[in-house]
Formats: sequence, structure tokens, C-alpha cells
Amino acid sequence: MHEWALAEGVISTAIDVAKKEEAGEIIKINIKIGQLQQIDREIFEFALDEIAKETMAENSERNIEFEDAILECRVCGEEWNFKKSEENLDEKQSESIHFVPDLAHTYIRCPSCKSPDFKIKKGRGVWIESVELEE
Repeated sequence: MHEWALAEGVISTAIDVAKKEEAGEIIKINIKIGQLQQIDREIFEFALDEIAKETMAENSERNIEFEDAILECRVCGEEWNFKKSEENLDEKQSESIHFVPDLAHTYIRCPSCKSPDFKIKKGRGVWIESVELEE
């Protein structure tokens, strides 16, 4: 599952940061997830817990925030939230974007001019905002 691979990346990166800083334990990991990733939060949290077992991240608090995906048409300049487009996707299209966010350009059109030429201004990816460590 996609969530497991992302969770593994988060935990391994947090552990790398802790080792580099010579920390004893990871207290908290602040995670941001772009809406375009369409992550199942429950699966992602479960994966984080399982992957963190028996590591310096095992007892860490994990704060997860979602960032809205904002798209901007390169033709007419219209800006819109991905949620507006998501309503028009079927299950297969939504799943495709979940695994490969760049496929959004295949299935989504500008709500104003119907162009598929848009940029993703924000709300893509998974990243660690910060890692709080115990010395």
C-alpha cells in the first residue's frame, strides 16, 4: 500500500535526523500531507505505529496535518481546490491520482475553460515539518 511506503519514509527520515543530532529518542514528528496524495489517515497512522516499533520513534507523538491542494490553470488563471475536481472523478481515476499524483493532469480540467494545462500550487506530497528530539 502507498501509505505504508510513505510511513516508512517518514519514520526512517526522522530516525536519520535523530541519529545525526545524536538524540536519545524522538519525542514528536510533525507531518504535513498534501490533499492530492489522498492518503487514508487511518492506514497511514497504523503504518507509522507498526514501522516505529522497536525504534527510537516508537513512543513519539505524531502530529499529522493535511494541506489543501490548490490548482491554477495556466490558460485562464483560474484557481480552485482539488476537492472541487475530486467530486467528478470515478474510483479508478481517483485511485490513479492517489498512486501517481501527476496523473491529475490526465483526469482533471479547469472548471472555467476546461483546459488540462494547470499547475499544482500546493497540496502535493508528504513531508516532515519538524522532528522534536530528546537529548
